[in-house]
Amino acid sequence: MPLDVLLALTLFTFVTAFTPGPNNIMVTASGVNFGFARTIPHMAGITIGFMVMVAACAAGLGAVFAAVPSLQLALKIVGSLYMLWLAWKVANARPASDEPDDLAKPLTFFQGAAFQWVNPKAVVISLTAISIYVRPDHRVTDIVILLAMFGLFTALTVVTWTGFGVALRSVLRDPRRARIFNVVMALLLVASIAPMVWPA
Repeated sequence: MPLDVLLALTLFTFVTAFTPGPNNIMVTASGVNFGFARTIPHMAGITIGFMVMVAACAAGLGAVFAAVPSLQLALKIVGSLYMLWLAWKVANARPASDEPDDLAKPLTFFQGAAFQWVNPKAVVISLTAISIYVRPDHRVTDIVILLAMFGLFTALTVVTWTGFGVALRSVLRDPRRARIFNVVMALLLVASIAPMVWPA
């Protein structure tokens, strides 16, 4: 991959990864409510799940979605409903205690990975990156580089946003403040559905 293209891809993956979106909103809320260690499976699920989705789109799944409008509609409906359910969970979350038998639980690895398939930001980023940065005559090499970039920056992103959430824990020890924070995070998650339902 030419150096100028590689630098452009690096900037693209960095900016798209670190800007606010459903994944970053959820790991921030998880960092506040459950701490860093208990959010690790969620972070790993996002990173691996997103890479798997990018690879699947590069292998031709993206073309299938583009060719079958009914699949796009189904994805929008399922994705919207799932994100509304997640927003409800976030809004009603309470800061977990340090007790091992606490019933509050963060998302699991598989839930974090599965979410990528109904995350509008993740789907759009994947298809955009493939269409712009994968050259037909260097397809395999470019896809490998693309996956490496997305894997690196996604991992750094979820660690950073989770760490931000953990840093807020001391401020949000007060149940009222924690409640307000969770409701705001839930509303932001609902707002992130808009690009999927009403695309520009």
